[in-house]
Amino acid sequence: MIILDMHTDTLTKAYNNDQSLYSNSYNIDFIRMKKHGSYIQTFAAYIDHVYCPANAVKRAIELIDKLHQECEKHKDDVMLCCNYKDILFALDNKKAPILLSIEEGAALQGSLAALRTFYKLGVRSICLTWNYRNEIADGVAEEISGGGLTVFGREVVKEMNRLGMLIDLSHISERGFWDVIALTSQPVILSHSNAYKVYPHRRNLKDDQIEAVKQNRGVIGINLYPYFLNGSSKATIDDIVKHIDHIISIAGEDHIGIGADYDQTEPVFEGIDGIENTTAILEELLKRNYPESVVRKIAAENFLRVIKEVL
Repeated sequence: MIILDMHTDTLTKAYNNDQSLYSNSYNIDFIRMKKHGSYIQTFAAYIDHVYCPANAVKRAIELIDKLHQECEKHKDDVMLCCNYKDILFALDNKKAPILLSIEEGAALQGSLAALRTFYKLGVRSICLTWNYRNEIADGVAEEISGGGLTVFGREVVKEMNRLGMLIDLSHISERGFWDVIALTSQPVILSHSNAYKVYPHRRNLKDDQIEAVKQNRGVIGINLYPYFLNGSSKATIDDIVKHIDHIISIAGEDHIGIGADYDQTEPVFEGIDGIENTTAILEELLKRNYPESVVRKIAAENFLRVIKEVL
């Protein structure tokens, strides 16, 4: 079964610790992706708040360069993909497909030229904000302000639509979410977000937002981070199935995927500490009488559908 995980912080962790993406002790590496045979991973260049705003572009370039170097060094095993056809080509040639995203739109430093340059470097998705305000919009930690997209943020959405880039609304304020939904001409993603009704964390989506993603034809990636699942440092597969059940009850089977958020920080999802264990989620769904056709959609097909449409 093809698996597509839409979000991991492994690239940033490996760069910070001068470790290889090919082989490491983290949740993900190229060897394990290749061993699986059909594992597609989006690596996020996470721009920590300490680099914003002055050094955001520099930090993004350093992280992107790290991924490019590793992909070139191990080009017989992995392939940086920029569209759906690239992914199919990589899979057909027994290479692990890799996608590149930026987590934190502050990386643009208020410049559409930076956006277009990142596109040329292979970036195909941008999480418009992290938790805080940037030049594009307010993040979830700024909810009290009631702020959404800025004038520049509106231009970013339009340009990402024109270029063919995935607009990622994980971390954005609720007002920002609705501003983008009203403006975008393409499906959006929430690469790593859960259901607020199951656990009321500010990073999780309310029911009307889930319904809006359905109407937009977008996809929500289930996040394995315990604090977003149940508010504690420990979580089980049952916790994640609760979020899957709830999102499907509103959005249906075509708008949910996986955005594991591996290597974000400790703790990790109990019993799933790397990509070799991700299949446990899918196996649990099958045990609970989810049809195999639906499990395949959750595993990869829903995100692949949006990638095919947008990129």
